[in-house]
Amino acid sequence: MTFFGHFAAAVGQVRPVEWVAVMLALGYLLLAIRQNPWCWACAILSAVLYLVIFARTGLVMQASLQVFYVAMAIYGWRAWGAAGSESALPVTRWTTRHHLVGLAAIAVISGLNGAFIATAGAAALLPYVDAVIAWGSVLATWMMARKILENWLYWIVLDLAAAGLYWTQGLYATAVLFLIYAVLATRGYREWLRDASRRPAVA
Repeated sequence: MTFFGHFAAAVGQVRPVEWVAVMLALGYLLLAIRQNPWCWACAILSAVLYLVIFARTGLVMQASLQVFYVAMAIYGWRAWGAAGSESALPVTRWTTRHHLVGLAAIAVISGLNGAFIATAGAAALLPYVDAVIAWGSVLATWMMARKILENWLYWIVLDLAAAGLYWTQGLYATAVLFLIYAVLATRGYREWLRDASRRPAVA
């Protein structure tokens, strides 16, 4: 069977609830690129659906991450100003020090978290990949809520890694969604860069 034949067969296995979650998640990203605060409403609905999907698939950290997403979506909605079509919160940038601290925290916490999950008997690398994507997403989501420009660069890496993870777990529509996410994240970076170009990095 050709690649397209395998892909068509995989698409046919996607459950309706996953398609709904995918469409809501895509709506979230497209609205986020435009800095429209209603993106967070889509994020809340998508996260609730993915909480169920990932729990059934056995991706512990990805399921737990959805609870954080709901909380951050509520925070982001308030921070961006849900009453208006565009938030007054400015786009800013992080210094190198901020990034080094953030990446170090992801590495340490993911290592500990992955080791803990591995004790449950999961595949050798899966718990660590799951943990890195989850904790990296925690940081990137917080950066998104605060309109830190580089959140999009984090998401490009995380989305590509997540696409591979989800495909191995049979979540084909979600895997394709995250490949699209990675492409759209480059657009988001360019759009936000225009707003941040005249602002200094966060001290």
